[in-house]
Amino acid sequence: MDIFLRDCPTRAVLELIAGKWTMLVLVALEDARTMRFAELRRRLDGVTPKVLTGTLRALEREGLLIRTVYPTVPPRVEYRLTELGQEVGGLVQGITVWAQANVTAMRAAREEFDGRDEHEAL
Repeated sequence: MDIFLRDCPTRAVLELIAGKWTMLVLVALEDARTMRFAELRRRLDGVTPKVLTGTLRALEREGLLIRTVYPTVPPRVEYRLTELGQEVGGLVQGITVWAQANVTAMRAAREEFDGRDEHEAL
């Protein structure tokens, strides 16, 4: 399979995982193991309920998380990663660790780049 082809199934998986909110949901659930919707929403500063719902549904659809509804009033809903989700969550967690270790160097590079005049950047 060639991930550079539009119809490649692997490319679709990569696009799902690379989504901004998807990565953050995976890391949050990797850290906490089980979370309710409101907890996730508080943890992911800036996510809208609509976007979070869509992200959770996509992850559930692809077998990366389990949504458990408890028959209480009001209903209690919890989310946790499946074994497959834990595996990819660990990989994303590694990217998070790398990002935290290298954010200062990347900011410095950005400032240097942004400080160049137009002709230098070309």
